[in-house]
Amino acid sequence: MSELDPSFDQNVDPALAEERAHRRRLARSTAVFGAATGISRVLGLVREIIAAYTFGAAGKINAFTVAFQIPNLVRALVADTALSGAFVPVFSELLEKGERARAWRVASTIFWLVLLFTSALTAVFVLIAPLIVELFGTPGGDLDLAVGLSRLLFPIVILLGLSGIVVGILNAYDQFTVPALTPVAWNLVIILGLVLGVPAAGSQDTELYVYAGSIVLATLVQLLLPVPWLRGLDGRLRVALDWRDPAVHRFFVLMLPVTLTLGLINVSTLIGTLFASRLIDPELAPRAIDLAFRLYMLPQGIFSVAVATVLFPTMSRLAARGDMAGFGRTVDTGIRQIGFLLIPAGLVSAVLAEPITRLVYERGEFTADQTPVVAGALAAFTVGLVFNGWMLLLNRAFYGLQSNWIPTLVALGNLVLNVLLFVAFYRLGVWGLPLAVSLSNLAGAVALAVLMWKRVGGVELAATLSALTRIILASVVASGLAVGVWWTLDAALGRSTVAQILSVGLALGVGTAAYVGACRLLGVRELGSLLALRRGR
Repeated sequence: MSELDPSFDQNVDPALAEERAHRRRLARSTAVFGAATGISRVLGLVREIIAAYTFGAAGKINAFTVAFQIPNLVRALVADTALSGAFVPVFSELLEKGERARAWRVASTIFWLVLLFTSALTAVFVLIAPLIVELFGTPGGDLDLAVGLSRLLFPIVILLGLSGIVVGILNAYDQFTVPALTPVAWNLVIILGLVLGVPAAGSQDTELYVYAGSIVLATLVQLLLPVPWLRGLDGRLRVALDWRDPAVHRFFVLMLPVTLTLGLINVSTLIGTLFASRLIDPELAPRAIDLAFRLYMLPQGIFSVAVATVLFPTMSRLAARGDMAGFGRTVDTGIRQIGFLLIPAGLVSAVLAEPITRLVYERGEFTADQTPVVAGALAAFTVGLVFNGWMLLLNRAFYGLQSNWIPTLVALGNLVLNVLLFVAFYRLGVWGLPLAVSLSNLAGAVALAVLMWKRVGGVELAATLSALTRIILASVVASGLAVGVWWTLDAALGRSTVAQILSVGLALGVGTAAYVGACRLLGVRELGSLLALRRGR
């Protein structure tokens, strides 16, 4: 090796050098995962643009929105994140101890138990779907349509349950890119269904059934796509039902609070849909909130999901080793990274909510009078953007510590607060419900942060608070310049599609440049990490 290799510099603490190298690896993994997720989110936005053009925000599309939320709630309870949140710590701990054969036997057992359980659960919910949908009144003015769509969509619970195990295995081996790309295929299949299948349908009801069928097919593709990458690992899934293994028991013990936590979060969403459908406007409010939520989830899905997903296996391994100092530093790193990315995204999205909504959705069946409704909901959602990102990270941190009941108790308190805020704010109109969600996210993030600080200590608390203060200042500058540029160009160019692309695009570009410049001047360290990635360091 070269004598200039820093690893041979005797003045450098080897532990410090290793930690710096590890942070760079994590930053690189986050960037790759974020880029892959970003492609998926952009395609998801294209999907929503096509759906909004085809169905608008009013009418029978609201039956689809409610029908999709019911299996989506069940999925959140027993599949996907609920599974990986319990599976990754157990699987990673066995790998860390060198028990690889047992780790794969446990993974195989959980895979088959999940298949059996989710299949039985899906069958039950298909039977009782009418009773559940009736709770929402007549969404979209057509109860029978909502029931039929819900029944068609329920098999996604099985598919996503199995997908959660496959993705959890890959993540435990620090393989993030392929799992991040599977949603790309998911979105592409749905887009093909909307572009090719829906126009061939003979009625709006049939169009919605084609849309729902495309989602089921896309979810099957999402499950199967990463399976070939399992072959390159040091084990394989096989037929096994070793349910007596203590690790299998521990998985289900850990999964219970994760399930309750996600269930409480999604029950809160479902209650919000009840308020929207029964107390505001059943033919507009559910879909308007859903469309706003899709825009809100674009930065959330690209940034905070990437950070939390990449750091989760590392936090699980550090917890298994008992390295609480390293664990605390990793959590602090995640908090700063999410703040660096989501604080400016939230502020800019809030001040440009209406032009963004108009550019993305206002065409076809989505009319001009629907734009302010969706924009108001988007602005209200973005108030809680960074807090939701922090909650995601902190929940994963507690899962890594195998202290899964703490997020559950916080989620329970959040549910109570959310319902009280729904009651107080629904009279404000559609945007009142997302505002209630944002304020609940703020309270939940603070509660989780305090509990985490008491558990592991704020290793870099002062540095984190200082970094967040500078990030907020830079974000205020960026959002102010962004709205100024948009207002000037909007007045000068008008609102043709090309003009909107120019005014919104340049506003976002100027805002981004201003944010980077302000971060440089203020010495925000997270910007340096991104620049180092660009230089390949």
